[in-house]
Amino acid sequence: MFELKKVMSALLMPLPALLLIGLLGLALISFTTKRKTGCFVVLFSFVGLFLVAFQPVSTKLLMPLEREHKAFLPVSGTIDYVMVLGNGHVVDDEIPPTSQLSRAALMRLTEGIRILRMYPGAKLILSGYDGGSEISHARMMANVALALGVAKSDIILLEDAKDTWEEARQAAAFVQQKEIVLVTSASHMSRALYEFNAAGIKPIPAPTNFLAIDEVSQPWDKYSPKARYLEQTEL
Repeated sequence: MFELKKVMSALLMPLPALLLIGLLGLALISFTTKRKTGCFVVLFSFVGLFLVAFQPVSTKLLMPLEREHKAFLPVSGTIDYVMVLGNGHVVDDEIPPTSQLSRAALMRLTEGIRILRMYPGAKLILSGYDGGSEISHARMMANVALALGVAKSDIILLEDAKDTWEEARQAAAFVQQKEIVLVTSASHMSRALYEFNAAGIKPIPAPTNFLAIDEVSQPWDKYSPKARYLEQTEL
């Protein structure tokens, strides 16, 4: 059931959804008499793909979601836990541990470690199940954290959590009323806070992995469709 939910949610993302719409249009052209309708559907799919890969469109769609919570600033008082939510990884002994984490996972982890070092005595909570691989995502992040100088005694692993709902409830079992900083991608932060609040935790948000940036390095990048802008629509 969990796998089905993930597949269905993935198919609703703009790229696969627009591709499916395009395939529907081709089917109408090839197998029915509704060729004009099919041509319109294919055109709609093509234009949609172009727009979501276009910086002014993708950035304007994503930025309000990413900027809902500001980047973490040091707070007075004690922080007991810094929790980094999982994202994804591969297992490949021929590449360094940092390259085995997805970009989002690596950015989340490094932000978590940065915050952890501001608060001596705080513990780093890493979450994520194995996803069918030989090592859990939490443990893979722990390997990278150890390589970056985090003490093993400062790391807590939640290796069975499959999604944010489970991560929040597993964390709630021992965090209780202690102070916790929550690290995840900026586009995911609002959903994550909702789940953690529902579990009885009031974390301090620490968004990272910001993708929607108004300023681009080269002017022509802003006016040509690119894969990295299409990525901004994949939440």
